[in-house]
Amino acid sequence: MSCWVVVPAAGIGARMEARQPKQYLAIADEPMIVHTLKRLASYHKVSAIVVVIAQEDERWPSIKLPLRCPLYTVIGGETRADSVMNGLAYIQQKVSDDPWVLVHDAARPCIRMSDIESLFQRCYDSDVGGILGAPVVDTIKKVTTQHTIAKTVDRAEVWRALTPQMFRLEMLRAALLQAQQSNYGITDEASAIEAMGYQPLMIQGHADNIKVTVPDDLLIAEAILQQQRQCR
Repeated sequence: MSCWVVVPAAGIGARMEARQPKQYLAIADEPMIVHTLKRLASYHKVSAIVVVIAQEDERWPSIKLPLRCPLYTVIGGETRADSVMNGLAYIQQKVSDDPWVLVHDAARPCIRMSDIESLFQRCYDSDVGGILGAPVVDTIKKVTTQHTIAKTVDRAEVWRALTPQMFRLEMLRAALLQAQQSNYGITDEASAIEAMGYQPLMIQGHADNIKVTVPDDLLIAEAILQQQRQCR
C-alpha cells in the first residue's frame, strides 16, 4: 500500500507580488516548499515525490532535503495541468503498475498527517479516488458582472477543494489529456476526473490546510505551523 506524490511548483505566484516564486518565500526560517516536502515525505506510505519546477528555476538546486523517500525533479509546462502531466509521465517511466498518485500544492505547507491518512484510507479501495476538502462556513453569494448580489447559495452543498488529491496514475493521465484536447478549463485534478463523468470522493480535512496565495497568508501559515508543533 504505497503511492507517489506529484508537487507542481512551476508557477510564479503572481498574486504574492514577490521577487521570487512564492514556494521559495520563507516561513519560520525555511522556504515554504521545504515545509511542504517534509510533511509529505514523513507519511510512511509515500514511495517517492516528483517536484515539477520551471525551466528557468535557479533556486531549486540550492534546496537540500534529507528525506525518507526518493525525490525526483522534472520540468513543468505552461499550465498546472501540463506540469502535473509531466510529473505523471515521469512516474509512468519508473513503475510497471498503476499506482495511486497524490497531487499536492507546493503552497500548502500546513497539511496534516492525519488528513493524508484519512484521504489514503478512504480512497485506497475506491474505483475513482478523491480529494481533501473543507465545508464552507461563510455565507456564499452569487454576484453579477455589475457586482450586485444575484442570490445566496446554499452553503450546505459547497465545499472548498483542498489538496492532496488522490487518483490512479492512468485515470488521471487520461482525464488530464482529455481536458487538454477539449480545451476544458480545469483548476484542479478532480475537475478533470469529473469531466470524464466520474464522481470523486470528498474527504473532510482541516481548514488550516491553507494555500498561501497573498502576502498576509505567510504570517497565517507561520502561525498555523507553530500551533501544530505545540499540539503534537
